Amino acid sequence: MGDGDSLCVGDSPDPTTWIEVRLADFDAPELHAAFGARAKASLEDVALGRAAFCTAVRGRNGRVQVYDRVIAVCRINGQSIGTLLRQVGAPQGGR
Repeated sequence: MGDGDSLCVGDSPDPTTWIEVRLADFDAPELHAAFGARAKASLEDVALGRAAFCTAVRGRNGRVQVYDRVIAVCRINGQSIGTLLRQVGAPQGGR
C-alpha cells in the first residue's frame, strides 16, 4: 500500500502481478503530510489481507488511470473501502 487512498490488488501471491489502485471514493492526505501515516494505517486495518473486488471508474479528468494507478471503487464484503474508511474515522483530505 502506498498511502491512505492507494492499494495494490491481485489474485496471486506474486506482487509482480498486482495492480496499483487509487480509490475513487476516498481522498486521504499524502503519506508525508499531516495525518498521512494515520490514513495509511487505517487503510491497512480495513483492507490488508482481505478479498477486495474493484471496478475501474473514470476520474475527474475523464480517464481511468492517473499517475500509473487505476482509479477504482473497491469493495470488501459488498461495502466500498471508502465507506469503510469513513466509518473508522480515517483522516480525509488530500489535494
